[in-house]
Amino acid sequence: MSNHNPDSGLTYVQAGVDMDAGDALVERIKPLARRTWREGVLAGIGGFGAAFEVPKRYRNPVLVSGTDGVGTKLKLAFQLDRHDTPGIDLVAMSVNDILVQGAEPLFFLDYYACGKLDVAVAAQVIAGIARGCELAGCALIGGETAEMPGMYPPGEYDLAGFAVGVVEKDRIVDGSGIAPGDAVLGLASSGAHSNGYSLIRRILERSRADLSADFNGRRLGEAILEPTRIYVKPVLKLLDAIPVKGLAHITGGGLLENVQRILAEELTAEIDRAAWPRPPLFAWLQEQGEVAEQEMLRVFNCGIGMVIVVAPGDAARAVDLLTQAGETVWRIGAIRRRGAGQPQTFVA
Repeated sequence: MSNHNPDSGLTYVQAGVDMDAGDALVERIKPLARRTWREGVLAGIGGFGAAFEVPKRYRNPVLVSGTDGVGTKLKLAFQLDRHDTPGIDLVAMSVNDILVQGAEPLFFLDYYACGKLDVAVAAQVIAGIARGCELAGCALIGGETAEMPGMYPPGEYDLAGFAVGVVEKDRIVDGSGIAPGDAVLGLASSGAHSNGYSLIRRILERSRADLSADFNGRRLGEAILEPTRIYVKPVLKLLDAIPVKGLAHITGGGLLENVQRILAEELTAEIDRAAWPRPPLFAWLQEQGEVAEQEMLRVFNCGIGMVIVVAPGDAARAVDLLTQAGETVWRIGAIRRRGAGQPQTFVA
C-alpha cells in the first residue's frame, strides 16, 4: 500500500508556472488583438492555430515572411521599466524587412518568454505589439506566452516575432532593374531603431551617462528607446504610384552592408554623407564612445532607416509622395558602375 498523500503532491504553480496568470493575460490581450484585425482574418487569438485568407484582390499572390527580435535594446527597457515600446520595435523589424520586396504585411505572431509571468508588464508589451500592427496595417492573430522558471532573471523577458505578407508575383521588388544613374533616396529613421544596442550600452557604461538627463528636450533614455519607425503605409502608397527599383531596410550592418544586398555585383551605391543631417543621438554616441566614422556607418543607420532606389526621372515625384505621406526624405546618392576594387556601397 502506498503512503503517498495526494495533498502533499507538487503543483505547477509550486514549480513556478501560473496557468491562471497566463489565462488572465490572454483575456487582457484579446481586445488589443481584435483592434488589429483586417480582411482575411478567419480565426485569431485563443485557438491552436490562426487562420488567414489571402485577399481575393491578388491575382497571383506570393507570400513573403520575416522573423526578428528586439535584441539587447530590451536591457535598456528593463533598466528604465519602460515596456510599451519594445512591441513596436518587434513588429517594425519584421514588417519593414518584408516590405522591401514590395509585400503588404497581412498578419503577425509574437513569442513572449519570461521566467515568471507579470501580467501587467506582459500586457504593456503586447499592447505595443498591437500598436505596431495597427501602424503596419497587419493583424495580430496569434502568439505564444512561455513562462519558464530559471531561464530568465527576475524582471526580464525576451521577444520574437513573425510576419507574413503578400505581393503580386509580377510586382516583387528585387533590385534586378537597378541601373547606373538611378537615384538613391533615404527615409529618416526615428533613432537607432533596434540595432547596435550592445555598442550603445557599452557607450552608456563608459560615459556613465544619466538616462534621466535632458537630451534635446526629452530624457536621454527616452531618446535611446524611441521605437523603430514603421514605413509600411507610405512605401506601399509609393509602390502603387511609381516604379520602385529597389528597397533596403537599414538594420544591422548600417548603410554600408544593407544597400549592397539589393545591388548586382557590377554596381555600387555612391552616398553623400552631407545630403542629410545626422541626428543628435548619433553625434552624441560617436563622441561619447569615440566611435570611428566607418564603424558608425557599419553599425548604425545614422539617420536613414529605409533606402529607396528609383529612376532619376521619378525621384522628384517620389520625394513629393513620401513627404505628403508624412515621411522625411532626402536624395542621398546615386547608383554607379562599380570600378575595380571599389566597395558596393561608398559613403563620401
